[in-house]
Amino acid sequence: MTLIKSISGIRGTIGGAPGNALTPIDIVKFTYAYAATLPGRKPSPNGARYKIVVGKDARLSGDMVESLVVGTLVSCGIDVVRCGFASTPTTEMAVLFTEADGGIILTASHNPRQWNALKLLNDKGEFLTAAEGQAVLDLAEKGDFSFAEVDDLGTVTDEDFTDAHLDAVLAMEAVDVEAVRAAHFTVVVDAVNSVGGIIMPRLLKRLGVKCIELNCNPTGDFAHNPEPLPANLKDLSEAVVREKADLGISVDPDVDRLAFICEDGKPFVEEYTLVSVADYLCSRAAAKGEKIVTVSNLSSSRALRDVTEKYGGKYFASAVGEVNVTTLMHKEGALIGGEGNGGVIYPAIHAGRDAMVGTALFLSNLAHKKMKVSELKKTYPQYFIAKNRMELSDPAAINRILASLKEKYASEDVNDIDGVKISFEKDRTWVHLRKSNTEPIIRIYSEAPTEEAADALGKEIIKVAESLI
Repeated sequence: MTLIKSISGIRGTIGGAPGNALTPIDIVKFTYAYAATLPGRKPSPNGARYKIVVGKDARLSGDMVESLVVGTLVSCGIDVVRCGFASTPTTEMAVLFTEADGGIILTASHNPRQWNALKLLNDKGEFLTAAEGQAVLDLAEKGDFSFAEVDDLGTVTDEDFTDAHLDAVLAMEAVDVEAVRAAHFTVVVDAVNSVGGIIMPRLLKRLGVKCIELNCNPTGDFAHNPEPLPANLKDLSEAVVREKADLGISVDPDVDRLAFICEDGKPFVEEYTLVSVADYLCSRAAAKGEKIVTVSNLSSSRALRDVTEKYGGKYFASAVGEVNVTTLMHKEGALIGGEGNGGVIYPAIHAGRDAMVGTALFLSNLAHKKMKVSELKKTYPQYFIAKNRMELSDPAAINRILASLKEKYASEDVNDIDGVKISFEKDRTWVHLRKSNTEPIIRIYSEAPTEEAADALGKEIIKVAESLI
């Protein structure tokens, strides 16, 4: 059993004792703490009550968790807009649509079926800052609770924002609906039996795309490991080839991550979801003489930087974590940003990872390019990322190792905003070392123009790090 508390919310497995799993007690404590620490907790105008949006993916524990969250918010005197089954980006957009004071998304993202989580949003539909998240953690641990009198209890209204979300996606100026319709694409969608099975086919139908559904019944009984990685998408790859489809689309249970399968059944690779969308948007911006800025986190592919600079733009890297990416995007006025896990953030619509936005932009690009998906992939800089880890019996050694590596490679391009990232510009390679928040390990990501070189770089750094212990 597992329970993980962080500034972005609370996540854990269902079933077990408090402190070792996500229990009803934990859910009530953290929901209360969030309600009591809404950013600034400013007095509502004219004495109006606070309003919170609640959405959920299709996990088996979803109804139970939703009942606890909604009941707790009502007991705090907060009005709840209950979205029911809704993707993470749909819930984020619902905060904006309703001018709510915040939102709670009930999803453990790509984690397996036994997990669930509370993801916390501010009044902009974005994840809480580190300081806001820490305030929630502190109050939840303190346990100083006070609830509303019976006459002051909140209310609950139900509303489905799926179509409103899709209306906003299709209204984006960069989405060429007519070009996509004229291309007559056939697409296979694997929604891992969660809420993507509701929204993705609806999006594709409105774009005039023939949609072949795979695992699109939102039962929450995930058909495979829900993380959209190549090893988990064999059935999708086979279906794309069998159906002679132009493309395969995979989303995770809450539909904020997006991965493609080429027409030949081979992965487009998650890292290149953001790269391809950014290439499309940067080319449009360059043609108009507009400012081009992109952002991704330190562990994402260099390909985004290469594409950005090809159009005369500037690329910035943030610490790992969606809130860190969006914060830097706001600061630099980014055109597009996201993460290498298939998360596309397009602030022209909202500042959150959105698979529907990514899909609409990708298909618009593909319709304009008039080429196969595998051919499109070849037009981008080719890099490969290797993932390794270094286990340590002494957790205190982690900081010493990272500090020593920073000193040893001081002559290279070193970034220490999140662990240590060393870029070897001559070889167009990099390695990023970060300590885990949950285990006594260092996660090591390395990238190079070939798989072999990427893995060799990671292992070489591990040897150097071991010599520094």
